[in-house]
Amino acid sequence: MPRDDTNADGAPDDSTLALRALVWTLAEPQRAMRLLDTTGLAPADLRSSASAPATLVALLTFLEAHEPDLIACAEGIGTTPAALVATRERLEAA
Repeated sequence: MPRDDTNADGAPDDSTLALRALVWTLAEPQRAMRLLDTTGLAPADLRSSASAPATLVALLTFLEAHEPDLIACAEGIGTTPAALVATRERLEAA
C-alpha cells in the first residue's frame, strides 16, 4: 500500500516533493536569504505558509529562475529538474 505522501507509482506527491525542495533551499543561508528577498516572504510568513500551494509555487519558480539551483536541488533531493518544473505546473493549476 503506498504511503500518503506518494503517488500510485511510489513517487513523492507534489507537495512532498516541493517541501523537500524547500528544505534543500533553506539549508544554505545565502540561498535562503535570496529566496526571502526574491519572494518577499518574511521568515515568519514562510514558516506559517510552508505547505501552502502558493508558497510552494513561489519556491519552485525561484529555483526555475536560476538553473544551477534547479539542477543542484534536483540532484540533492533525488529527482530531476523536469519533475520539479512539472510539480510547479501542477501546483499552479490546482
